[in-house]
Amino acid sequence: MTKTVFISADHGMAIIYFLQSEVVSSLLEAGIRVVLLTDDAIKDRIASRFGRPGLIVEGLRLKEAEAYARRVQPRMQWLLSSYLRRVGGSWRINTEAMDSHIWEVWKENSWKFRLGIWAPAALAILLLRSSRRARQALVQAQMRFIPDLYPDLFEKYAPSLVIASTAGWRLDRYLLREARQRGIPTMAAIVGWDNPSSYTIPGAPMDWVTCWSEIQKQELVLGSDWPPERVHIGGIPSYDGYIRRQWLMPKEAYFRLHHLDPQRKLISYASSFVHFAPNFPNIQALARLVASNALSEPAQLLIRLHPSHFQDRPRFFAEERERVFALAKEYPHVHVVEPVPLGGSLGYYGGEDMDEKASMLAYSDVFVTVYSTMVVEAAVHDTPIVSAVIDSPNGWGDPRKYSLSLRKIGNWPTHKRFREAGAGRVAGDEAALREAINAYLRDPGLDAAQRRAFIEQEITYTDGSAGKRTAEFILKILRSQPD
Repeated sequence: MTKTVFISADHGMAIIYFLQSEVVSSLLEAGIRVVLLTDDAIKDRIASRFGRPGLIVEGLRLKEAEAYARRVQPRMQWLLSSYLRRVGGSWRINTEAMDSHIWEVWKENSWKFRLGIWAPAALAILLLRSSRRARQALVQAQMRFIPDLYPDLFEKYAPSLVIASTAGWRLDRYLLREARQRGIPTMAAIVGWDNPSSYTIPGAPMDWVTCWSEIQKQELVLGSDWPPERVHIGGIPSYDGYIRRQWLMPKEAYFRLHHLDPQRKLISYASSFVHFAPNFPNIQALARLVASNALSEPAQLLIRLHPSHFQDRPRFFAEERERVFALAKEYPHVHVVEPVPLGGSLGYYGGEDMDEKASMLAYSDVFVTVYSTMVVEAAVHDTPIVSAVIDSPNGWGDPRKYSLSLRKIGNWPTHKRFREAGAGRVAGDEAALREAINAYLRDPGLDAAQRRAFIEQEITYTDGSAGKRTAEFILKILRSQPD
């Protein structure tokens, strides 16, 4: 009988990881039936686009999962699964990213919450960070909350393995808990660069995990107690298409798409980090440099907005989005590109515009961001990188909204590795930004060796084989199971 695998794809990055790489296709070619669970609102689109024999697309019932999270002891579920789990990783790893979230929760809640929830939780965090047993107890405590949303799917398909794009860090936790309750093995696929150091403790008991690199493996083992023999280093399948240049548009067509001037150097900026600090000071400085011809060569600026810019928080993200559009109208040689939405809860992370991202990264003369994961993607394309950390004097300008100086995030785990690798330059003001960009315009090969070493360190496999390697790991697990 054909074995079946459930794959939870509750985020657009998971669609790229599993379906736009060779992970799912390799499983299907090996005779495995794959049931992909995704947002009900787009499951028909996913089935139409990626459908092939052996692949079944079902709804993940996210609305029902959200309703359960709101209805059944919501404060306790939030405390266990969204807060303590996220910030309780061991002190054996760099905790700076987790620490920032602790203070974000303090800032954005009332004094009643701070005294009644935050302060007692602080004691629990100290215990969690110090004690492996406490962390294991937290994983088990979360098993109290199983909404039983998927019994029909488990009975219909009888999966041999359930794979999720997180270790139960999102609503996939309910699917993973139900799998554990039924005795079905589970596996997490790490799709995000900073995930092991930012989200840490699993939201359900897990059996296996596949990650990008030895560094991520150590974060999983030391930060959240994964047994080393259960952690596989498979690289990042989402980047195989970059490495193979399969998404690349012709340069002339790409420049026409955005009304770019082929006679001017292309400076691109990918918005990042918008939850903690505005990107606008970086963007404004770049626009001034380009428009005033202050750079060593005539240049143009292409700004990529962040998916968060399209969230319904008009005081912050949406307002910055509109300021960016206004800036592009005010300054010459400034253009804006929006991420393409996939729809449903997957929003603007759907991977619908991988050709856009790949082409921007490949054809930019200098790529600028704020320590985004796209520094890794740019390094894959051997594009010079500048991390701009120009602060807004008043952060978001609202005492109720947590703001964090961009200058203070350089020691977050992934940011620190980028800096220590020398894979790019860091600019804290407009003068430093001009100097860094000009250095790369004069010599595009500057720091090229460091970029190559950086991607080897961060993604392990640079030959486009991560998808096949990850699929082989999944097949190895399935072969080890009795028929």
